[in-house]
Amino acid sequence: MIKAKLFVLTLILSLCFSCGDDPIPKPKGFLRLDYPPAKYEETAIDLPFTFEKNTLAERIKSIKVDAKNETYGIDINYPTLKGTIYLTYIKVNDSNLIPLIRDSQNLTQEHTLKADAIEGNLYTNYDHKVYGMFYEVGGNAASQSQFYVTDSVNHFLNGSLYFYAKPNFDSILPAADYLKKDIKHIMETLRWK
Repeated sequence: MIKAKLFVLTLILSLCFSCGDDPIPKPKGFLRLDYPPAKYEETAIDLPFTFEKNTLAERIKSIKVDAKNETYGIDINYPTLKGTIYLTYIKVNDSNLIPLIRDSQNLTQEHTLKADAIEGNLYTNYDHKVYGMFYEVGGNAASQSQFYVTDSVNHFLNGSLYFYAKPNFDSILPAADYLKKDIKHIMETLRWK
């Protein structure tokens, strides 16, 4: 009986003192996606402006939506990232600049239902007369980045980034960050004709 009690006591003591460290939960795992470094080339499309696009964009499609008002739709497709940057160019006339800016801002604000945050950054390039806003949309919104630029006299360009998938911010974040840099590069290299 004493041997049994001694055995149980030894077993209990060894269990109590056998583990030295507190258990630590596993850290969260993140999907690692490596994209190639961006290489840019100037677009060779007959438009009232030029810009540099990433060579990762396999296809760029331009449609003249309205010949009378000089309106163009431009799609910059990234098949490997499953996303597209949609650009809309509209020629500015005497009365449409303020409504164009307001419509562009309202389009961004429509994402407030699903967005966690919308951050706007003013963009100004006095040398090339390019003025506008870049919006970064956080959360599960349909579009992660939007922008507009104008010269305030003749030209207006609006752009949005969309993916071919249900918006899940955690899943598309690496691709959204990569394409956000491309959008900023488009804004920085934009030249009006």
